[in-house]
Amino acid sequence: MRQFTIQSLSTADSIPFLADLPPWAETLIAFGILASLAWLANFIVKHIVLRIFTRWLPHEGLTPLPVAARLANIVPALIVSKGIGAVPNLPPAAVTVISNVAAASIILFVAMAISRALSLGNEIYDRRPDAASRPIKGYVQLLKIILYGGAAVLIIAALMDQSPVLLLSGIGAMAAVLLLVFKDTILSLVASVQLTSNDMLRVGDWIEMPALNADGDVIDIALHTVKVQNWDKTITTIPTHRLISESFKNWRGMSESGGRRIKRSLFIDQNDIRFLTPDEKQALHRFQLLDDYLGHKQAELGEWNAAAERAGRDPVNIRRVTNIGTLRAYIVAYLRANSHIAKGMSMIVRQLAPTPQGLPIEIYCFTNTTAWNAYEDIQSDIFDHLLAILPEFGLRAFQEPSGLDLRRGLAA
Repeated sequence: MRQFTIQSLSTADSIPFLADLPPWAETLIAFGILASLAWLANFIVKHIVLRIFTRWLPHEGLTPLPVAARLANIVPALIVSKGIGAVPNLPPAAVTVISNVAAASIILFVAMAISRALSLGNEIYDRRPDAASRPIKGYVQLLKIILYGGAAVLIIAALMDQSPVLLLSGIGAMAAVLLLVFKDTILSLVASVQLTSNDMLRVGDWIEMPALNADGDVIDIALHTVKVQNWDKTITTIPTHRLISESFKNWRGMSESGGRRIKRSLFIDQNDIRFLTPDEKQALHRFQLLDDYLGHKQAELGEWNAAAERAGRDPVNIRRVTNIGTLRAYIVAYLRANSHIAKGMSMIVRQLAPTPQGLPIEIYCFTNTTAWNAYEDIQSDIFDHLLAILPEFGLRAFQEPSGLDLRRGLAA
């Protein structure tokens, strides 16, 4: 740390034309002159030099001008630091204090300029195409913490007029305390590195974290927090380290695949499940989507039943077409013919275990879009059609009895 050597200056040696004034007037006028010089230098640098400098800077909103404006504050601080010794009749202790404060101010202005330069670098980086997948905001914030921590040590050393080495030697003994104070910062730094290096999270990802009521798009990834804008437009702030220590669901894979899953069941009233009569089978030939199924099924069952008849089996052993099986075949054909269903992804129509609420027929497929509104429209259209087509197969959707059902039952 620079040691200031203070020498008493006579009035004549410092400012000759003040020699005939009282001491307090000399000091006051000298203070005014020093303050005016500092203000004038600040005005010239900020309003003249920087304006000339601005003409050669790009104008896309990301210029080093704010950095230069913070560095410009150093000029008046230097003038005060160098000129305070010329103010007459000031005690040496006051000169030392003012000089130290000016030196501390210079350190602060330099730290603020470097901090703004780091922010500018982050803003420039955010314009890169891959910035969303590998953000550096967390690292920038860590550098700022280190910067301001070092600046704080230098400022304290300047104010105390001591070497910063003495302060740093004492910090070693406080390492345990510092680790405790910066525990969250250390955890967040490790989490940020893991999230970035493993590409676990990007700005714009849709994530779900029920434990913290987060369900929406990631809008900001910082060192300590990740901000998620939920679908109701509220914002949930998640500590970065919790994204490593706890589980969350990232829907990015769904978005990148180009398809979104439909997984929903139709609950069929089991009392309506039965074999189809020959007339009903013939009537189902009206459905173009069932031509292949009915033709294939008729050939398969005809071969099976012929063998049973030759063996003299009881007619109960023959196989027959069911309305529920025909419905499943119709749903498969309907989905394959639907232009909104992705053809290269899984498509299953299956029967789940019977429940007290009916027999579930689960439709498992993917739409060819991930847009929320379009997805819901496609899913709704599919189930609108299937619910309306059930009576054609002699089936009904299960619905628990309501007051209307009880009135109808009593009336009958």
